[in-house]
Amino acid sequence: MAGVGRAAVSNWRRRHDDFPQPVGGTSTSPAFSLAEVRDWLRGHAEGRELPPDEWLWQELRTTADDDELADLIADLGAFLVYLQHEADDWERLASGDDETVARAVPDRVRAACAKTISDRAFPEALPPARMPLVRSIAALAAERGAPATFEFLRERYFEVHTRRVYSTPVEIVMLALDLVGDGVGSMLDPACGSGRILGRALERSPGARLFGQDVDPASARLTAVRLALRSDNVQIRAGDSLRADAFPGELVDAVVCNPPFNDRNWGYEELTADPRWEYGLPPRVEPELAWVQHALAHLAPGGVAVLLMPPAVAARRSGRRIRAQLLRRGALRAVIALPPGVVPNVAVGLTLWILRQPAEGGTPSHVLMVDTSGRQDDYARVAVEAWREFGEGRELDETEVSRSVPLVDLLDEDVDLTPARYLSTAADDVSQERLTGARDRLGDLIDRVSGLLPGVAGPPQEDLVLVPLPELVRRGMLALGPTGLAEGPEPPYGLPVLTAEDVLEGRAATGARWEGEKAVVTRPGDVVVPQVVAAPVARVLTTGEALLGPYLSLLRPDPEALDPYFLAGFVCASINVRHYSTMSSRYRVDVRRAEVPLLPMAEQRRYGEAFRRLADFRAALREAAALGEDLARLVADGLTHGVVGPGEHGRRAYR
Repeated sequence: MAGVGRAAVSNWRRRHDDFPQPVGGTSTSPAFSLAEVRDWLRGHAEGRELPPDEWLWQELRTTADDDELADLIADLGAFLVYLQHEADDWERLASGDDETVARAVPDRVRAACAKTISDRAFPEALPPARMPLVRSIAALAAERGAPATFEFLRERYFEVHTRRVYSTPVEIVMLALDLVGDGVGSMLDPACGSGRILGRALERSPGARLFGQDVDPASARLTAVRLALRSDNVQIRAGDSLRADAFPGELVDAVVCNPPFNDRNWGYEELTADPRWEYGLPPRVEPELAWVQHALAHLAPGGVAVLLMPPAVAARRSGRRIRAQLLRRGALRAVIALPPGVVPNVAVGLTLWILRQPAEGGTPSHVLMVDTSGRQDDYARVAVEAWREFGEGRELDETEVSRSVPLVDLLDEDVDLTPARYLSTAADDVSQERLTGARDRLGDLIDRVSGLLPGVAGPPQEDLVLVPLPELVRRGMLALGPTGLAEGPEPPYGLPVLTAEDVLEGRAATGARWEGEKAVVTRPGDVVVPQVVAAPVARVLTTGEALLGPYLSLLRPDPEALDPYFLAGFVCASINVRHYSTMSSRYRVDVRRAEVPLLPMAEQRRYGEAFRRLADFRAALREAAALGEDLARLVADGLTHGVVGPGEHGRRAYR
C-alpha cells in the first residue's frame, strides 16, 4: 500500500513509536488493522504518492471474502466494460448521490454487456454502500484505462488463488498459434480457463471471432470480462463443453485447447449416443479422444485444431480404433513431442496433436511425426519449421527430429503414434571418420582443461574485510538491477531475452518473448545472478544488447572501482551462501545480502583473473562431459549397427 518492500516496513516499525501494533497473526507473520495502517500511511506520506491500485485492492479484500472475490471482481469488470463504452454517460450519471447512481447503474451495465458477455453480467440491484468502491474503480480506470485496471484486479485475484486456474505456458500458447497460422477468422477454446490462448489469438488477429467455454464459472466470468474489454467479437460461456456444449453447430477456422487430462468422469454414460463421436465412441479411460472429436465437430472444412495431449494417448490400446479412424480419414495430420519440463508441474513431455477437418480432395498419404524432446532451447522453431515444410508438400526425414511417415506404416495392430518410434536414428549417420573426429575433439579438450586452473599461493597477509553490497551502491561503485537499472516500460524492439537457463548454461541470450514490467538492457561487464538455483552462480557478460529476463539480478560495477570477475567470484562463493535463503534443495539468492572485500584495484584484478579462469575451467568441463556423452553414444551405435568393430583400446586407436 505504500509502494515499498518488506525491509522498509520493518525499518518503520523499529523507528516509529506510533507505528500500528499487530492485531493478529504470528510474530514472524503479523496481521495489522487496515484502518490503522491507512491512517498511519496518510500521516507519514510526506509528499509521497501512495499507489491507488494497492489501496483499491485492500478495499476489495475487506468487502468480500475469498469465495465471493471472483464474482465481485467480475461485477466490477462488467462495470468497466460499460465505462469503456459509455464514458460520457457515466460522467453525467456520477454527479448524482450514491442512492440515485446505485439505482441506475445495473440496467446500464447489463445493457452494455449484453452483446459481449451476457445481459446478466451484473447484479439486478446495487447496494448504495458499494458506490464508494465503484467510484474508486472508475477513478482508477480514468487514470489507467479500463483494460489495465481490470488486468490488475485479475492478476491479484490469481495471486491469492494460485491453484484455482492453471494457465498454459506462454511459449506453448505461441507455438500452438504459430502452428495454426495467420489469417484465422474464428477460433474456439472449449477449455479456456484464464483465457490466455484466446487473448494471444486476439493480439494476432484483432478482428477474429473468438469463442470460449470453461467448466469453472468464476474463470469463465473473469475471462469474458477481460476479453470483452479488448474486443466486441468474443463470446465466453460457463459450462462443461463435453456435457453441455455452449456453441452447438458453430463452425470455426481453428480450435486451440489445453483440455483436462485423465478425467474419468467426463460424461461417458450420458454421452454414449452423442453425434460428435464420428470416429468412434471414446472409451471411458480415453477422455482426451472425446476432446479431439469435440474439436473436430467444431471445425469448418479445412479448419485446423491444435490440442495439448499427454503422451499416453498416442499408444493406449483402448484408443487404437479411434486413432486408426483419425488416420484413415485424414483428420490427424501431425504429432509433435515436446521436451520434458516445458509445461511446469508435468513430469513427462507432452505432445501437440494437429488435426484438420477433412475437406474434399482425398486422404493424405503421410502424417508428420516430430520429436523435439532433445531440443530444449529451440523446440518451438523446430516444430513450426517442420509443420510448414510438411504443409508445402516436402518429404521430411531429419535424423531423430522429424519425418513424413507413410500412412501404411502407422496402421499396424497397435496404431502407436509416438513420434520417436518412426524417426531415423543417429546410427544411420555413423562412420569411422565421424567417430575419429569426435574422439580427437574430446582428447584435445581434455588436454586443455588442466591448463585452465589458476595458480594459487599462500594466504594473503591481511584478513579480507567484507563489506555489504548496499554499501558499495551507496559509494557509487555498483548499481543493482533490475529495478535500479530499468530504462523504461517498453523494451527496444528485436532484442533477445537473457533467461536464467542461459546464465546457468553459459550461453548467449535465447529467450524470444519479454514479459517484464520495466526493460533492462544488458551491457558487457554486467554480472548476472539467477535468483533461484541449486548452487549460487554469477556470470560476467562479455556481450550486451539483450533484455534481462525474469528471476535474474543484475550487478553493474563501475569498471574503475570494481572488477566484475572479482565481484562475481565473491557473490557466488560459499562465504556468501550463508546469507541466502534455502528452499528445500535450492537457494533463493538475494544479492543485496552478499558481502565482498574492498581491495585495491590491482589486487581485485588478480583475484578477478583467478575467478575468470575458474569459470573457463567449469565451462570446459561441461563441454567435455557433453562431448563424452555424444562420443559414447556414437561408439555404441557404430558397434551395434556394424559400422565399426571392437579394436585397440586407448586413444591411439582413433588417431
